[in-house]
Amino acid sequence: MSFNEYWTDERFQLKKPNLQGSKKQAFGDNIYFKNSNGIWHQEDSHHSYSNGSQNEFNVKNDTQVDRVLISTDFAYYGGSGPKIPERFRSYNGLDICAGRNHKSEFPQSLVEECIIWFRSLQESGDLGAPIDWLKIA
Repeated sequence: MSFNEYWTDERFQLKKPNLQGSKKQAFGDNIYFKNSNGIWHQEDSHHSYSNGSQNEFNVKNDTQVDRVLISTDFAYYGGSGPKIPERFRSYNGLDICAGRNHKSEFPQSLVEECIIWFRSLQESGDLGAPIDWLKIA
């Protein structure tokens, strides 16, 4: 869905940051929408400056594509995920776990094998705190 759809959808209102709430509430990710003039607005959040003003670098980086990924079929490990098997660590000499913003096309057979391995863990949902939260505590 688009950022504006995410912003206005009733299902995701609790994903808007509440800086007076719990750590999880403060780190809500429903922070972007385009105003009526088509200008991006960034809610006061961990992506904005400490005084609440927009961090234009983050706005530009985070909104490169006007899409938000929504899923109920996921596992979020934060800083405590499982060890990725070596067979998934390299493809054409590249580490496929290169981190955020790493984009590539993988053969369907590799994708299917990875899905089978992941499903074998039988884990889903929020399973760990983000690694950055350890620095905040």
